[in-house]
Amino acid sequence: MLMRKTARITKQSSRSLAFAAISVALTTTLTTLVGCSDDKAQQQATPPPAVSVFNVVTQEVGNYREFVARTEAFQEVAIRARVEGELIERHFNEGSSVEKDQLLLRIDPSEYRSTVSEAEADLKSKIAAAGAAERDLKRGKDVAAQGFISQSDLDKLTTNFEQTTAAVKAAEAELEKAKLNLGYTEIRAPFAGRIGKVNYDVGNIVGPSSNELAELTDVDPIYVSFQVEEADYISYRQNHQAPSDKDPRDVPIDLTLRLPNNSTFADKGVLDFADTKINRNTGTVELRAAFDNPDGIVMPGLFVTLIVESTNKKELALIPQVAVQENQQGKFVLVVDDENKVAMRIVKLGRRINAMWVVESGLEAGERVIIEGLQKVRQGVEVKAVEKNVDETTGTISSKANS
Repeated sequence: MLMRKTARITKQSSRSLAFAAISVALTTTLTTLVGCSDDKAQQQATPPPAVSVFNVVTQEVGNYREFVARTEAFQEVAIRARVEGELIERHFNEGSSVEKDQLLLRIDPSEYRSTVSEAEADLKSKIAAAGAAERDLKRGKDVAAQGFISQSDLDKLTTNFEQTTAAVKAAEAELEKAKLNLGYTEIRAPFAGRIGKVNYDVGNIVGPSSNELAELTDVDPIYVSFQVEEADYISYRQNHQAPSDKDPRDVPIDLTLRLPNNSTFADKGVLDFADTKINRNTGTVELRAAFDNPDGIVMPGLFVTLIVESTNKKELALIPQVAVQENQQGKFVLVVDDENKVAMRIVKLGRRINAMWVVESGLEAGERVIIEGLQKVRQGVEVKAVEKNVDETTGTISSKANS
């Protein structure tokens, strides 16, 4: 009896343990299922990361080359005194613009006016003497024909007339010289331009031996001189069959100027001059371009970059520099496709135009290139693309709403 009761209790305990184990297993499974369901729901609730994109644009771009160049004035002259005297007047402000023939400086003319008066008086005297000699010669010829004077006396009259006539011409030359020197006391601008610093103040004695009084420059147009290697120059001449007497302005190229502050000068230039020989020391040929410079922005003496570009151009994509990355395969960019997923594009880059790269292959117009948020995404990930504008000169990114 006791054994049956013990066996029944043991069987019930086993059943209880089994039910407990099953309950634990079911609870664990349900917990796992619920956790997975929560994780999946959480993943579905997480929005895709936002990235800034730039719509690829195209631009006509040709073959090009950059040269280090130096700007030069179109005209430049050192203003100097041609006569000696006291500087008594100045009629301009340093650094200002002056017009052609404008009076700049005046030297005391008193002494030179006196010289002109003396020369005029001397000329009158010489003219009177020449007139008397001419009348004497005429009378001498009349009486010589009648035998009243000898041939020797007639020769003397002729010589006197010739000497007094020559003296008149000399006096005329002296008067002209005196008037010229008087004119030199007024120093005028030989052309329109900007005048620099004055080296002598009013009251100083100046003359031909003095240093330059000031410097006048004309910077419209502005010249840009640069050198081309002899091999490149000869190749160009062969390719274009350009005769030696061809006008340099007819060369089919575009010339652009990049200034020292990395900005691009607004006006295009023209090839103005090509030297007739190769420099033996450097193996280069000197060329010169001319740029209209009405506002005088470009000054002489600047080191600039001259961009020479062919006129035969083709449409190529432009992208911001910030979009370009590099790995073992080379340069690449990340784009957002039509399904808003990230894709990688291997690109071949050409020249740089301000803050933009020219893409020779790998991209097409209208594709969306990621420019911000690159560190948050990888290939194949879905993203939210926000279109932004990029300043092609500075590279500044701005929202389209602000623009």
